Amino acid sequence: MKKRVAIFISGGGSNMVRLIEDMQNTDHAAEPVLVVANNSSAGGLKKAKSLGIATVVVDHRPFNGDRSAFEAVLQSELAKYWPDILCLAGFMRILTAGFVAPWDGRMLNIHPSILPKYKGLNTHSRALGAGDTEHGCTVHMVTPALDDGPILGQAKVPILEGDTCEMLAARVLEQEHRLYPTVLRRFAAGNMSPIML
Repeated sequence: MKKRVAIFISGGGSNMVRLIEDMQNTDHAAEPVLVVANNSSAGGLKKAKSLGIATVVVDHRPFNGDRSAFEAVLQSELAKYWPDILCLAGFMRILTAGFVAPWDGRMLNIHPSILPKYKGLNTHSRALGAGDTEHGCTVHMVTPALDDGPILGQAKVPILEGDTCEMLAARVLEQEHRLYPTVLRRFAAGNMSPIML
């Protein structure tokens, strides 16, 4: 029996697409069952539908900052699909401990830095501003603390002379597209040992 995966997005969904495409290989231990977005204009929704995956939108804005109410609707939508694993793929909402706790050990996130460096936003500009010589991305298990769960995989890229945030972000995204599917494939098969690409 394959593990059922739901993917949360907020934007274009390029990591979501890579996860779905990899899961659609017959030798994968997981299958995509749902894509959830927190806004109806997320470009990834159309991509998910084109790949044959069910989608749902739970817009956070009508909840006026009431995270518990927003997350209660998220949970009720998830319950219709019985996912075993949640993958956050560019989901730009911080989830509360109340949401995260029931998914302990079953929720993954990809973050554009070499954690524990640069938790939160603007990671590329922070790495450039610090004069770092390398940057990258991390897939980790989600805990109530922001970008703080056990690390399952990382990929690094060199920071080159003359790099802009956009140039660096593009190179990191290429590695995200390699790393996240690799980690999910291993995780779904029961392998939680960290990997470095």
